Amino acid sequence: MNSSHLGNLFPPVLSPLQLNRFSLFYSHSSLSSSTRILRATSRRLLIVAKAQSLSNMANHVVDLDQENFGSLKQQIAKIFEESLRLTVPDELDVEPAIASCQNPKFGDYQCNNAMGLWSKVKGKGTQFKGPQPIGQAIIKNLPSSEIIDSCSIAGPGFVNVVLSQKWIAKSIQRMLVNGIETWAPKLPVKRAVVDFSSPNIAKEMHVGHLRSTIIGDTLARMLEYSNVNVLRRNHVGDWGTQFGMLIEYLFEMFPNGQVNDQAIGDLEAFYKASKQRFDSDPAFKERAQQAVVSLQGGEERYRTAWTHICEISRRGYERVYERLGVELEEKGESFYNPYIPGALELLSKHGLIEESEGARVIFIEGKNIPLIVVKRDGGYNYASTDLAALWYRLNEEKAEWIIYVTDVGQREHFEMVFMAAKRAGWLPAEDNKYPKASHVGFGLVLGEDGKRFRTRSTETVKLVDLLDEAKSRCKTVLIERGKADEWTEEELDRTAEAVGYGAVKYADLKNNRTTNYTFNFDQMLNDKGNTAVYLLYAHARICSIIRRSGKDIEELKKVGTLELAHSDERVLGLHLLQFAEIVEEASTNLLPNVLCEYLYNLSEDFTRFYTNCQVVGSAEETSRLLLCEATAVVMRKCFHLLGITPVYKI
Repeated sequence: MNSSHLGNLFPPVLSPLQLNRFSLFYSHSSLSSSTRILRATSRRLLIVAKAQSLSNMANHVVDLDQENFGSLKQQIAKIFEESLRLTVPDELDVEPAIASCQNPKFGDYQCNNAMGLWSKVKGKGTQFKGPQPIGQAIIKNLPSSEIIDSCSIAGPGFVNVVLSQKWIAKSIQRMLVNGIETWAPKLPVKRAVVDFSSPNIAKEMHVGHLRSTIIGDTLARMLEYSNVNVLRRNHVGDWGTQFGMLIEYLFEMFPNGQVNDQAIGDLEAFYKASKQRFDSDPAFKERAQQAVVSLQGGEERYRTAWTHICEISRRGYERVYERLGVELEEKGESFYNPYIPGALELLSKHGLIEESEGARVIFIEGKNIPLIVVKRDGGYNYASTDLAALWYRLNEEKAEWIIYVTDVGQREHFEMVFMAAKRAGWLPAEDNKYPKASHVGFGLVLGEDGKRFRTRSTETVKLVDLLDEAKSRCKTVLIERGKADEWTEEELDRTAEAVGYGAVKYADLKNNRTTNYTFNFDQMLNDKGNTAVYLLYAHARICSIIRRSGKDIEELKKVGTLELAHSDERVLGLHLLQFAEIVEEASTNLLPNVLCEYLYNLSEDFTRFYTNCQVVGSAEETSRLLLCEATAVVMRKCFHLLGITPVYKI
């Protein structure tokens, strides 16, 4: 599509990106697989490590000492890429298949190319007699690298890799000096839109908005850490027929036009009162419907009232976002409204839009119902708005990856929108090419009765009430532990917020997002097990160990040396070094719970190390303090990516 073809449909724009980047592990929009299957699959799928110039590989040596090359798995893939080129020079499309070893007694990583290569080369006059000789040749052709300590063959050609203990230690120490940003993974996109939260105007944010808000924030944070330019979009419901009844009710309540926040009071109650009038009073309903026409026609009085209602709602949302530490830029339904006619015209030119029973629709192959883009009364709907928004994000915002975070109930709607965009040529037909769009679906928040989480009066739980309760419970526990006598009121409040809000977030994020989960304060605020409270306390204990040593950790980073002589030290060190590939996996597959699992396992590895390896007062104190600090640094980055504020003392 070229802007010169658009006539007066849109403001001048650049062409949409038609990138043909390498594929991600698999389709991100699938909602049926469990986390275990997703992780097992992704660990065995190809790591795509496109060739960089080999001219600097003097004497057949791969130099991976540069900063921020990518994840550990990507670095290993780069080494095996050179070996594969020498082993099977005629097979140009071979990419390293690197996976972590499921059983550490065999090694740290595996290269699993031999079987696949044998199926390609047998019968072509190859020198190889089976997959195992191919595996042996892969080992023989490996370039010299300080990363790998040793390799061995297992089964039909699997190459087991043991990493250099010295290199692991050196890499961790380099991160301590240069910062954890040097461990950021490299993703195949530069700009992404993450569409999340998206509350409706004139309605308070409730527990149902919790999942979209914190899942979307975590996905945005992981992409941002991976050096992707993320456009955080809040697609609020600020347009539509409901505004007719709200505006008309506002005019009735305040005929002189003097309105303020206090006069309206509870917006939720205001909305319910206007809805009751709309349903019970035909004359009011008629005026409300006319008000929609006046609003959409741009009449100043109606626009002013609409703006005022939106602004009151916006201030309420912003208070919640501030408490959650979430940043968003609002581009609501009204923003995309001017782009709808042009977007539909482009779809019509492709022959996609048809007349059906008085409406204008797009028929999607494999779907029982069409995608309605213009209603019988000529009005627009969610589909028309979402298509215009998708066009805008591809053309104006030049996004390569557009991610929509909503409940699983909207999966089919977005599938149909994406399929329409593919038919129009806005998106490539192949799911593994860019630009692309992904729907991130999530399940329900349930009460302990197994039904939607509600108050005893069957009202939806307000998000502010939920956060207040979490903070209050944490503060009570801290006071019971005598912290009120040790800390200032500000410290008490700050810690209660960090732990309380963190507990709410983590209890959600640790679950596979596609499933429902039960909201339970007692479980999420437990200081044992896989909870934010346990993890925050674990971080605080590490900080306490470093303080108790009396050593200047910043000075130790400059003069000390990290060694991993004990087996538990090596296990912890390797786990730290795998942080980048975990962030890559969680980002690629849009699964925050992968990062949560890593964080919990990290704390368990640290506990094992600390139990078996004396730190303060030992001969290895300096090295082990550096390992403590590296663990704390990685934990803090995990907390940051999950939107959780760390605590440094308990």
